[in-house]
Amino acid sequence: MFNPTDTQDCSRGNIRIKETSMKHTKITLLSAILATLILPAAAQNQTPAPVPPGNQPPTINQRKENQQDRIANGVQSGELTAGETRNLERKESNLNQEERDMRKLDNGHLTGADRTTLNQQQNQLSNQIYKDKHNAAVQNTNPKTEVGRRAENQQDRIAQGIKSGQLTAGETANLERKDAAINHEISADRKANGGKLTGAEKAQINRQQNHVSKQIYRDKHNARHQ
Repeated sequence: MFNPTDTQDCSRGNIRIKETSMKHTKITLLSAILATLILPAAAQNQTPAPVPPGNQPPTINQRKENQQDRIANGVQSGELTAGETRNLERKESNLNQEERDMRKLDNGHLTGADRTTLNQQQNQLSNQIYKDKHNAAVQNTNPKTEVGRRAENQQDRIAQGIKSGQLTAGETANLERKDAAINHEISADRKANGGKLTGAEKAQINRQQNHVSKQIYRDKHNARHQ
C-alpha cells in the first residue's frame, strides 16, 4: 500500500546525500586552493641549500697559486725549459700588475668585469702552460757534465722558490731569462767546438752560473712573495 511518508523520507534522504556530496566537493576544492597558496609561500621561505665547497669556482688568487704550482712542477720535471718558464712567468707577472691596477681604481676591489677579464687571461695562460709542458722541448734533468748539473740544480732551486712563493712571477721571469741566455751560449759554444766546451768556455759559464746562483738566493730571501 502506498505511503506518502515513504516518499517524503526518500526525498529527504536524497537531499541529505546531495548536501553531503556538495560538502565533500567544497572541502576538496578548498583544500586544493589552500595547497596552491601555501606551497609557493613555503618554497619562498625555505633557505636555499648551500653550494658544496668542492663545487665553488676557484678565486683569482687560487687560480694564480694553482698555475704557479703547475709551472714549478714543469720546471722540476724538465717539461718546461728556462725559455718557456721565462715566457710564462713574464705573462703571469703582467697579469699580477694588471690586477693591482684594477684594484687601485676600485678601492682595493675587483668589479665583475675585472674578474671576467682576469679569468679570460688566466685561461689563456693555463692553456699555454699545458702546451709548453706537452711539447717536444724539454730541459735535461739528468746531465752528465758539471755545467749541466749546476744548471739542473739551479732549476730545482727556482722550482722550489716558485712553489713556496719565495719567488714572485717577475723574479722567476728574470732568473729564467738569464738561465735561458746561458743555455743558448752553451749550445752555441758546443756547436762551434764539435759538441764540447773548451776550458775557457767552462770557466766563463761557471762565472755566469755563480751570478745566477747568488741572484736566486737574494730573490728567495727578500721581502717580496708571490
